[in-house]
Amino acid sequence: MTDLESGILVGLLIGEGHFGGDGKQPQITLRMHTDHQALFLWLVKTVPGSKLYGPYHHGGRHYYQWMARGACLRDFLVPLLDRHLDPGLDEKTYRRYMEMKRRYSLV
Repeated sequence: MTDLESGILVGLLIGEGHFGGDGKQPQITLRMHTDHQALFLWLVKTVPGSKLYGPYHHGGRHYYQWMARGACLRDFLVPLLDRHLDPGLDEKTYRRYMEMKRRYSLV
């Protein structure tokens, strides 16, 4: 992954990502309008093992949902975010990320 690709991915996750899980396993989710289809396809290609769902159409909203969990999250995204996500960059996102890691024993 190039520095540019890392920056784009980390920026997307800071701005639009959700760090959580389903109670059994951690996941990072990104949901955006279908206008961003090319970006979602890039994510699936760039983040091995990630999944794209949709497009969904509910109540006038049109969106895709991208998810990373399992080995993809543990082996690819956690090391990337550990290197680049800093509370000085975005404290709220950093706290949510650290809470996901704590809750699902990713530390």
